[in-house]
Order: sequence, then structure tokens, then C-alpha cells
Amino acid sequence: MSHQTGITADEELQSFFGQHKQDHRLIKVSIKEEKLVLADSATPQGTWEDDYDAMVLPALEEKQPCYILYRLDSMNELGYEWIFLAYSPDFAPVREKMLYAATRATVKKTFGGGQIREEVFGTVPTDVSFSGYKAHVVAQSAAAPLTFAEEELKLVKETETNHHINVNSKHQTVQGVAFPISDEVLNSVERLRQGAVNYVQIRIDLENETIELDNCEDTDAESLNSRFPTDHARYHLFLYQHSHEGDYLQSLVFLYSNPEYKCPIKERMLYSSCKSTLLDALESQMHLEITKKLEVSVGSDIVNDQYLYDEVHPPKNVAKRAFDKPKGPTRKGPKRLTKPAVNE
Repeated sequence: MSHQTGITADEELQSFFGQHKQDHRLIKVSIKEEKLVLADSATPQGTWEDDYDAMVLPALEEKQPCYILYRLDSMNELGYEWIFLAYSPDFAPVREKMLYAATRATVKKTFGGGQIREEVFGTVPTDVSFSGYKAHVVAQSAAAPLTFAEEELKLVKETETNHHINVNSKHQTVQGVAFPISDEVLNSVERLRQGAVNYVQIRIDLENETIELDNCEDTDAESLNSRFPTDHARYHLFLYQHSHEGDYLQSLVFLYSNPEYKCPIKERMLYSSCKSTLLDALESQMHLEITKKLEVSVGSDIVNDQYLYDEVHPPKNVAKRAFDKPKGPTRKGPKRLTKPAVNE
């Protein structure tokens, strides 16, 4: 979810959006003195394809972020459809980039989100050029490949049976063991969903076979390692707040911490068996949108901000070199140690 800065459009920009935007092909918006202002505009000269690079590229500045609204020739029930371009060059001041990223949603809301057909983010001119826009459209229409774990989760969700989860229920819904969930866990998860806290730690009561709350308080990514018990397994829900491609995001991460041989075998088996049913309850019954599910070993100190960022936003298009077939011998048969005799 995006955070807001409190910056709003000045009277000139609001009036322009309300009365003149349909007559223009391009509208450039900037932030000046903590206000959204009209920086530039242009009327149509040809088709939207012909006008695109001729209008968009000259409007960009080398080290200055901006928003550009570009009008298409297609229409919907609200009027012309638009492309929203958020340009934030790499060499712009960090404060400027953060300010523009956090105000992005306000611009779309002020303009009218129902008329925006596509949204493109760029850090260099080629990202928001006509060819860059076409590449964006192709990428958006392509289905993302699923990992083996995602395929397995999809299959489980397609075959599962929904049920009501509360402290008195104990039913089998998906493969694994289902223990009843305490009211404390339900209340804490609801607070997490509403953003009142950003971290919840959950444990299994081995004697009573119930899911109980262990901890519910704010923390940060760099402190997560210190919250993993060294002799017991635990489940963790962490609301990871970070910036990605110009947007501030909050991604919900589920972690299963496992101290391995320091934890009793029975406990490890129960935590492993209950994980899928607990996740099912969190997502299906409690309506949590979990971005990433991770299993980590306690004591490795790998869980930090960079680790979570790489897991939530894995690198794209990483080419893997194919395995080279070993070369065969350069000659056939064993090497001769003596020269053959020469017949006189």
C-alpha cells in the first residue's frame, strides 16, 4: 500500500483537470513548494502513436522527477483514456524521489483514476519512451511463471474445503494437522491486517494442541533474527515496509523459524505439519494477503532488510548458463611409449 505526503494540487491544476484536460494530449505535473502544479501541456498534433515520443521525451529533465499524463485516442464511459507516466531519474536527489513516490497516488486520484488505462514507471528516458511503453504492455499481458511451490499451493487451494476456524473447531481441510486457533491470535492478526502492529509471533501449545499467541508488537527487519527462539520453532507474520520502483509498499511476509537439531523432533514435525493449515486459515478465513512464505534456520542471521527485499522482489530475467558437456579425449587409444621398429 502507498503512503501519502499531504501534498495536494493547487487551484490552477485542479481547474485545468476539471475543464481542459480532455482538449490536451500531454499534461506534465511537478511538485513545487509542497504543491502539485501544472508544469507543461500540449494539444494533439496527430495520432497518439505519432505524438508520443515527440511530446513525452522533450518533457523529461535529466535530474528532475515528474508525472506525465498522456492521452490516448481511445475512450471509455468517462472520456478519453490516459497513460500515467511516473518518471524518477536515478541521479535525482533522494529526497525528491521519495517525495514523488509518496505523492503518486494523490496525482492519480486528483486526475481521476478511472480514466487511466496504463501506468508506467521509469528511471531513464527509454523506460517511458514509445518502445518502452510497448514493452510494458507486452510484459503486463504475459502470465508470470509459477514456481513448483506456487503450483503446489494452487493445487491445494483448488481442492481444499472451506470451514469455520475458531478456538473450538478442529477439522481437517488441507494436507496437514489442523489445531484450533485461540482468540488472542485472531485478534492480533486482525490488528496486523488493519496496520495497528507490524509483527505477530505464533506458537503451538504442544500439550493442549492449540495455536497460541506468543508475541505481538512492532519491530523492524534488522531485528527479526533476535526474535527467533533458539530452542523452539515459531511462526512469524511481519509487515515489511519498503520502497520498490518508486512506490512505498507494505508486503506481508510469513516466516517459519526452525532451530533444527536444538528443537525436539516431535515439535519440528508438528510445526511442519500445521504450517499449511495455518496458512490456509490466515488467507482464506482471515483474508490476509501474504506476499511471501519463507522457512529460515535459526542462528544463520540471514534475515534482514536486504534478504526480505530480494525474496519479495526477486531479480528478473537472470540468464542461467547451460551445463557444458565435458569434452572427450583428444586422441583415441593409449599413448605409445616406444616407436615402432623400422624394417631395413
